[in-house]
Amino acid sequence: MKIDFNAYRQSLKSMDTEEHIDLAFYRPIGYCWAVLAASLGITPNVITIASIFIGVGAGIAFYFDNIWINVVGMLLLVWANSFDSADGQLARMTHQYSRIGRILDGLSGDFWFASIYIAICLRENVTSAFFSEHPWLIWSVAAVSGLCHAKQAAMADYYRQFHLYFLKGEDGSELDSTTQLRRKLASLSWTRDFWKKITLFFYTNYTANQEVMTPAMQALRRELSARFPDGRVPQAFRDDFRKLSLPLMKFTNILSFNWRTIALFASLFARMPWLYFAFELIVLNGLLVYMTRRHEAMCRKLTNDLENGKYSPVGLG
Repeated sequence: MKIDFNAYRQSLKSMDTEEHIDLAFYRPIGYCWAVLAASLGITPNVITIASIFIGVGAGIAFYFDNIWINVVGMLLLVWANSFDSADGQLARMTHQYSRIGRILDGLSGDFWFASIYIAICLRENVTSAFFSEHPWLIWSVAAVSGLCHAKQAAMADYYRQFHLYFLKGEDGSELDSTTQLRRKLASLSWTRDFWKKITLFFYTNYTANQEVMTPAMQALRRELSARFPDGRVPQAFRDDFRKLSLPLMKFTNILSFNWRTIALFASLFARMPWLYFAFELIVLNGLLVYMTRRHEAMCRKLTNDLENGKYSPVGLG
């Protein structure tokens, strides 16, 4: 399949937020899937749903204490992630954006890793003498790891969307606010719009949890809204924000998919899948704390600069 490089670049979120492994591997494959899907009239949500089944299949394969079956699972997980890349690229190529698509995209990874966590727990209870004597332990560790994973992925996505908001504007970002979401939620009826309302209810809570974790970011957003109510944030501010935020994007990428699956695959090859939970709890949680502290410090600095009059409204300075 011949790749149109201009169309390919337009299918990416931005070079600022793309991860090197994605650019070298997943994005080109995802683009080919997206082109094929577009030619067949397949929507992004269909690709997302297909990725859920493939990813769950990968998790089932990790239950078996057989390296060749595990390798099949690894290939399935790679396939699922290429579809996860393709659905977003197809949405950007065909302008088929939707909030339900964004929610499905987030849920797909949750389904993959839920099946992976369950498979690892069942496997360790059978193959490990220690965990077979203390079966509750591996399940407890997996539950805590799963909660941490959800928080890591949510915050990485939130920081990435915040970066895209100032880099590409509102149309180039999926940054939301609970105020707007709650207003939309209140306008829906439980009888007429049940599924839409229940979906938006959970998404609103998801966004609210992201906001609770980022008080300095929310203070910066309020300050920007008060000073630039028309949304015309000065280019000087956007440039300064990008300069400070760009070094943090590598951390959001580490907390996403590729590096955690490298750790997962390494633990499977070592035939000690429980090591993945240790990586999640120690390495990725430590990185999350570091990234959050740096991002909050950056937001406090920019808020202080705004309060001191560093940035003039567009057209006045």
